[in-house]
Amino acid sequence: MHSDRVASRSAEPKDSRESRNGGGPHLDAVSLAIIEQLQEDGRRPYAAIGKAVGLSEAAVRQRVQKLLDQGVMQIVAVTDPLTVGFRRQAMVGVNVEGDVESVADALSAMDECEYVVMTAGSFDLMVEIVCEDDDHLLEVINRRIRAVPGVRSTESFVYLRLKKQTYMWGTR
Repeated sequence: MHSDRVASRSAEPKDSRESRNGGGPHLDAVSLAIIEQLQEDGRRPYAAIGKAVGLSEAAVRQRVQKLLDQGVMQIVAVTDPLTVGFRRQAMVGVNVEGDVESVADALSAMDECEYVVMTAGSFDLMVEIVCEDDDHLLEVINRRIRAVPGVRSTESFVYLRLKKQTYMWGTR
């Protein structure tokens, strides 16, 4: 992150930054720059981040902790499911009768459901599932997801190959 980019962010109108983060915690240009640094390398030392964004190591440490405490970000290891024994991924569209949130909560509690989104359109929910194999996928969809009260129907989209997966949207 270059300092000129940080400076250009600080010149951005306040309303634009607030609308971009949906009314959540206010993120100034330096916080956004710290997030970008950690998105590039979640193990980047605070001293290196400080140098890039113009703060001391201690100040970066405090800001990172505040961002974590506010739920703005998490620092996690992201794995390739194939390399850790999960050979089948699918996106499942779910249509619901009744309360969508209660169904979303039930699906969110399942370990295999990595991503649960309430949507507008053909499906009420979109659920990304990561499984060991086709038998595991069938068990999750047929015996568990379809058994949740309120699930009316499902449509499965089995992944053949993942072409892009990124977590870099946080500050653009």
